[in-house]
Amino acid sequence: MAVLDAFDLTGKVVVVTGGNTGLGEAFARALSEAGASVAIAARTRDRSEEVAKDITSSGVTAIAVTLDVTNRKSVERMLGEVTERLGPVDVLVNNAGVCYHRPAAEVPENEWMDVFDVNVHGLWNCAQVVGRQMIETGGGAIVNIGSISAQIVNRPQWQPAYNASKAAVHQLTKSLAAEWAPHNVRVNALAPGYVKTAMAPVDEPRFRRHWIEDAPMQRYATPEELGPSMVYLASDASSFMTGSVLVVDGGYTLW
Repeated sequence: MAVLDAFDLTGKVVVVTGGNTGLGEAFARALSEAGASVAIAARTRDRSEEVAKDITSSGVTAIAVTLDVTNRKSVERMLGEVTERLGPVDVLVNNAGVCYHRPAAEVPENEWMDVFDVNVHGLWNCAQVVGRQMIETGGGAIVNIGSISAQIVNRPQWQPAYNASKAAVHQLTKSLAAEWAPHNVRVNALAPGYVKTAMAPVDEPRFRRHWIEDAPMQRYATPEELGPSMVYLASDASSFMTGSVLVVDGGYTLW
């Protein structure tokens, strides 16, 4: 296989959770550019339809599917619809996530539960439901979206629930990778640093000092910059890689 051919996703079916905004949208677009048929799975169906229509206009296949990752039956319905419309899932991108900035002593129970319901329990729901199908069909690739927050304590904002949830994501990635390697299911994580999205107000002066100026590259990433890394993890280019956490952070975690 030629080197660039290893990145080709033609004929593959991909599900991107939370795929209609921010990093999720960038991942969906990048994977579609590599040739995949993409299912954009999120709560806000109207926005998903807009993104899917735009992607389809470039000559590839994209569909919108309603999904609440915290609801097991919703995940099962999503998989059924994607399989019926596109075929069995080859790649799952667990991107859906939430974050609240709050000092630990002030975190209300509902916020803590919400973060874990989406970032951990929701990811687990999708990984297990889709993973079972991958085992039955002979293999696949799962890419979980972790974070540098699994490795550091961010500043100046405090976000204990998010940090803990992403650490869980990294460890769950390794656990699934170890169990499912014999079934030809690879499980890796992508851990971004600070990326300019609605979730990360990188331009605000109170954050820039620590988020940007503390990083060796002294800049933030755009969502599109992480697209190639996602294609790598989803494709045969990373065929001998499982249980790894790929950190893409402009060097932030070096210091």
